[in-house]
Amino acid sequence: MTQLERIHLEIIRAVHQEGTMTAAADAIHLTQSALSHSMRKLEDQLGVKLWLREGRQLKPTQAGSYLLKVSNRLLPQLTHTEERLKQFAQGQRGSLRIGMECHPCYQWLQKITAPYLKDWPSIDLDVKQAFQFGGVGALFAHEIDLLVTPDPYRKKDLYFEPVFDYEQVLVVGPDHPLKDEEHIIPRQLGDEILFTYPVSPERLDIYTHFLNPSGVTVRKQKEVETTDMMFQLVACNRGVTALPRWLVEEYAEKYPIFPVRMGKKGVSKQIFLGIRTEDSKVEYMDAFMKLARNYPNSEG
Repeated sequence: MTQLERIHLEIIRAVHQEGTMTAAADAIHLTQSALSHSMRKLEDQLGVKLWLREGRQLKPTQAGSYLLKVSNRLLPQLTHTEERLKQFAQGQRGSLRIGMECHPCYQWLQKITAPYLKDWPSIDLDVKQAFQFGGVGALFAHEIDLLVTPDPYRKKDLYFEPVFDYEQVLVVGPDHPLKDEEHIIPRQLGDEILFTYPVSPERLDIYTHFLNPSGVTVRKQKEVETTDMMFQLVACNRGVTALPRWLVEEYAEKYPIFPVRMGKKGVSKQIFLGIRTEDSKVEYMDAFMKLARNYPNSEG
């Protein structure tokens, strides 16, 4: 009877990451002969090839690609389970890995984590932004334990709770002609350079909630990595951006930037915290949710 073991999953992921058997063997601390023997035996038992050789490189077959996807999904869960069990054995409470799908929320998050770390000194806290499967996928794969996002995903076994409301506004510099407008309409941005975080347009509220419904686009979009640089560019009248009003008001003490309402009613948004339903009774998780829920925010 064929038995698929953890070492097989580790090998196929290592070969994919390293490109060769030799490098993969070094990465997971096996001899090359032991690695080759282990996978050759599995291929013989399964009756299917997992790799094709192209020069010195190994490329996964269709079966190999499937097994690679399985290993990418299961190995983080196994690692997380082992860490949890070690923490139980050592009398530790655990770890809280927070995933971020909201670039401007770091300032808000820091205000939550500061008192949380003080109240829960035995909790290891980590913040992640890059996910192998996207934010929701990372929750399912146990890459993270909690997701901060403006776009909740309703799915069985996940729980999303809104923790604060905010208004997304256009941000302009001191000499911008729209600075004193009570509100703007989409066509007024047709000639603008728009600064955004490096995320796809379908994840940007200024497109999905303001420009796209009117069939309008900007003259040019430029991606900027950091909030500070974005505000510096706007303050120098190099273009405009769209960010939460509360964040603009915080940075207005540092830069000459001005919020302008998008549309007569504005663009209203919420920030959600998402967790796995199975973790809803975990004490330190619940404590973080309560702290975030009760924290006073400038825009709701």
